[in-house]
Amino acid sequence: MPASKLDSLLAALHLASPALPVGGFAYSQGLEQAVEDRWVTSAAQAFTWISDVMLLSLARQELPLWRGVYQACAIEIHVQQVIELNQQLMALRETSELKLEAVQMGHSMAKLFKQWPQGTDLLEQVGDIEWAYSAAHAALSAISGVDEDMALTAYLWSWLENQVLAAVKTVPLGQIDGQRLLHQLKPVVAEAMTVAKKFSTDDRGSAAIGLAVTSARHETQYSRLFRS
Repeated sequence: MPASKLDSLLAALHLASPALPVGGFAYSQGLEQAVEDRWVTSAAQAFTWISDVMLLSLARQELPLWRGVYQACAIEIHVQQVIELNQQLMALRETSELKLEAVQMGHSMAKLFKQWPQGTDLLEQVGDIEWAYSAAHAALSAISGVDEDMALTAYLWSWLENQVLAAVKTVPLGQIDGQRLLHQLKPVVAEAMTVAKKFSTDDRGSAAIGLAVTSARHETQYSRLFRS
């Protein structure tokens, strides 16, 4: 493997690593409430829930905006475009918990910018903004020279691992069931990538009503493991 491609792969893995201190493990994005409401009670139903969220929400709305931020930073930083897309990513959060997740993880990711050679320059150009996590991840991937598809795949895989881990803890599922679920969802990652590329930042959109409902209900769930 050429050194440049290896560097890109390592950077993509680093930015999507569960060891990155951004706190993704603390959020289920409504899945915990779906389990509480008995919408998800098995590995098969967990597959359906996770794949639907990936294809009907992430792929159609969040990922096109992720790609927009990446492309706005890939060659030179288009500051106003980055700021506007970041604002859109914040605005599309349907509930306070989903907004809190985006803000907290985005803040944690932005604190890491200075550890990358190009990160300080990005912060200076964009200024003191409240980063959405997906925007911060896309921007840092772009300025680090990570291939777009590689970075987006790593971002999706990181999200998927968190969702499966939430299912393992809440349904609950065994560890083997969790790994089987990851294998089954790999083709859905590829499909989500394809779907995301069909939408521009102007025509993207989704209506994941069940996700919004469970997230809103989770805010008052009596006993819970996750913050969303």
